[in-house]
Amino acid sequence: MSQTAVPPKTSLPDPRRWKALIFIALAQLMVVLDGTIVNIALPSAQADLGISDGNRQWVITAYALAFGGLLLFGGRIADLWGRRRTFIVGLIGFAVASAIGGLAANTGLLLGARALQGVFGALLAPSALSLLAVMFTDGKERAKAFGIFGAIAGGGGAVGLILGGVLTEYMNWRWTFFVNIPFAVVAALGAIAVISEPAGGRNRSPMDVPGVVLSSLGLGSLVYAFTRAESDGWTSGVTLGLFAAAVVLLASFVFVESRVAAPLLPLRVVTDRRRGGIYLSLGLAVIAMFGMFLFITYYLQVVKDYSPVVTGLAFLPMIAGMITGSTQIGARLMTRVPPRLLMGPGFLTAGIGMLMLTQLEVGSSYVGLIMPAQLLLGLGMGTAFMPAMSMATQGVQARDAGVASAMVNTSQQVGGAIGTALLNTVAASATTAYATSHAGRAAEQLKLEAMVHGYATAIWWAVGILALASLIAFTFVNGGHGGSTVVTSGDKDAATGEDATDELAIPVLAH
Repeated sequence: MSQTAVPPKTSLPDPRRWKALIFIALAQLMVVLDGTIVNIALPSAQADLGISDGNRQWVITAYALAFGGLLLFGGRIADLWGRRRTFIVGLIGFAVASAIGGLAANTGLLLGARALQGVFGALLAPSALSLLAVMFTDGKERAKAFGIFGAIAGGGGAVGLILGGVLTEYMNWRWTFFVNIPFAVVAALGAIAVISEPAGGRNRSPMDVPGVVLSSLGLGSLVYAFTRAESDGWTSGVTLGLFAAAVVLLASFVFVESRVAAPLLPLRVVTDRRRGGIYLSLGLAVIAMFGMFLFITYYLQVVKDYSPVVTGLAFLPMIAGMITGSTQIGARLMTRVPPRLLMGPGFLTAGIGMLMLTQLEVGSSYVGLIMPAQLLLGLGMGTAFMPAMSMATQGVQARDAGVASAMVNTSQQVGGAIGTALLNTVAASATTAYATSHAGRAAEQLKLEAMVHGYATAIWWAVGILALASLIAFTFVNGGHGGSTVVTSGDKDAATGEDATDELAIPVLAH
């Protein structure tokens, strides 16, 4: 039962907390933009290193598999080692992996570096979010902090497209790796200087080794299944086998977690109605957003013949909308209205922007159609992402903050894999059908029209997915606006048998 809080304790004086936010946000930006920055550089890297078409996808897949498969393990490590230590190790490791990638002289070294980036990203991402969750406990401060963090988490992918275009066009593809090094060094030095390990909440229970193995293999199989579905088709033997393996492994993982004394993922974290709704709606929204990134990037470069730099800059309106939605709408209203009244309308607003993009044609105007659609997308996503990021870690026991944060990143990572594979498959099928039914027209014009028709068809799916995300947010994300209460679960610590009531006051929603 909740009780009125005493002023929340934290190991950081107030000014240092805000300095810490700068370095945490910088690290988050590095991880998020790395998901897209390499995409634009991939054709140049393939030509330079002689990467075969069959191995090309592994430059993206190696990172996604390691990152997505190890996120829960990374969150548990943060709870076990301490969030500050995990954060710094993740930064240093990510910088080293990026240096290896930038210096890679052959395909094997590049793929190994990408996998290593994923491993350290899986340590870094959940520790960054959980540091924020336990350091900012006052409602208004938390709203501001997560407004900034949410804008970066949502807009980082578009920043990656811009930066990737600039570096590839004016320098070379290797700088899409080297650029991570100053990000990581500055963030690590800043973390050492201003971040102290937050008091309380260290989870010293034994490592759940079966849970680590099952979750890593299960999530890895799921991410890889969607990757293979995109290249081999949904009904290929490999794709179906990977999906079946993912179902068996993840079902076994849930069974094990319900039985062991010290689970990797305490089921209380995901079975909470509000938090489960947030994870699900976030994952769905990322499916739609990644599809939009993919199609608009190809539309601008292939149909409109934009350069990589101009294509990246074309996403600026979405970033502006994202920042506005997170910091000016979400952060200002989060302590005043229920989160569902930010998330639900936010996803609907993004859906309206996506709906505009279903009218895409070969001759569509960037200023008349794409720019206003991106503004609405960014505004809606920023408004929804900000409270979602905050609420996903709000009310959890401090000792579970790392794994709760990892679930946020897991929903986004899996959503990104699904969005890329599912919507690309829909677009390819629609493109083929259009070209077949309109055979006999000028070949070049038909090719462009069929391509754009495929994009518009897939974007209709994205509209429906955002509508579903909005419905889930309205239905499941219950509770009032944030208020400060202390969570006193009365649970016993699995390792010590002592009462597990948190030392740290965590705001929880008033029901």
